[in-house]
Amino acid sequence: MSKILDIKAREVLDSRGNPTVEVSLMTKDGQFSAMVPSGASTGIHEAWELRDGGKRYGGKGVLTAVANVNSAIAKKIKGHSVLDQYAMDTLLCQLDGTPNKKKLGANAILGVSMAVARAGAAASGAPLYAHIGKLAKKKQFLLPVPSFNVINGGKHAGNQIDFQEYMLLPIGASSFSQALRMGAETYQVLKGILREKHGVNAVNVGDEGGFAPPLTTIEQPLEVLTQAIQQAGYSGKIKIGMDVAASSFYANGTYNVEGKAMLPGQLQLRYEALVKKYDIVTIEDPFAEDDFNAFKNINASIGKNIQIVGDDLLVTNVERIRLALKHNACNALLLKVNQIGTVTESLAAAQLARDNSWGVMVSHRSGETEDSFIADLSVGICSGQIKSGAPCRSERLAKYNQLLRIEEQLGKKAKYAGKNFRSGA
Repeated sequence: MSKILDIKAREVLDSRGNPTVEVSLMTKDGQFSAMVPSGASTGIHEAWELRDGGKRYGGKGVLTAVANVNSAIAKKIKGHSVLDQYAMDTLLCQLDGTPNKKKLGANAILGVSMAVARAGAAASGAPLYAHIGKLAKKKQFLLPVPSFNVINGGKHAGNQIDFQEYMLLPIGASSFSQALRMGAETYQVLKGILREKHGVNAVNVGDEGGFAPPLTTIEQPLEVLTQAIQQAGYSGKIKIGMDVAASSFYANGTYNVEGKAMLPGQLQLRYEALVKKYDIVTIEDPFAEDDFNAFKNINASIGKNIQIVGDDLLVTNVERIRLALKHNACNALLLKVNQIGTVTESLAAAQLARDNSWGVMVSHRSGETEDSFIADLSVGICSGQIKSGAPCRSERLAKYNQLLRIEEQLGKKAKYAGKNFRSGA
């Protein structure tokens, strides 16, 4: 059995220049590291991201989380096998002892959990995606449809677009490599359109590699995306997705959209009109994180035709998923490992979603790192979907490029989710 010989955490920087946790774990097979991402648009029900406070790094330092790995966690896990992910993650949660990992920090715990998964893969002589597949009890692998965030609004941009993300989903591709090419080509066409219409400042990129043009309505991005898809020659093959992040413009029972206060029913009518007019296949967080009734109504209205994704609503938490199932609030899970804090709990959330015929979209965070863990995770659990930003910026492309490598490794066994992106496997 491959046991943990040593473990070391350190403070490093994420893609926004903010501190985050990196964990390196040593076994007889070598050193295995993992880096933890961080979100900007975070749900109130997410696991606790432990920050230091004070003046250093504007209060965003993570030396306390690092110290927790190097002391409390290291003392307890040295000598344990990396082949039992469930036992290790259970131990980590018990060491913390709080419902949301507030004592040790979800960022500390997740770094260890991911590093253990990498070490476990090496110990079992398998690629990471295959090791995760074994943990998830999968007998095959599936390359996901990439969801490229190419136009930014909301908290990800400094423009007046209320919705946070507008995405391209190349479901008509025959392979992941073709899907990546289709997305990259359309991204470049979009860049040309925005530059011509709005000038060079319109094609500066945001945190996730998407453009933040000076658009003012929620519909304008859909119009320009439709134009870009057509000009790139991919009409019907590339569909559109939106991450509304509605909690960011919700207050006291109403949603402030384009300067107008809207009730949930009014906003639902707006979504329904957009879906009729544009080639939209997925909408994430159309309502606020605790507005289960509004989620239920839109899911009942258009959920048979498009994907209604819960992110802030669910926070990759099985208890929140069960609550959403009780309300029939959505039909897909956005899976973010740092929302819950361990690999095992992430797998449990994905399995619960799948058991109820939901879609599963594995997702990055806006504050990312060069770690490509979620690419292997997506293939291993056969999610059918991955969201990792635009085909731009190395911390985003690290995931897409890893998927290219996995596709190459699988060879003739490589299967692309394509039009079945919602069902996965």
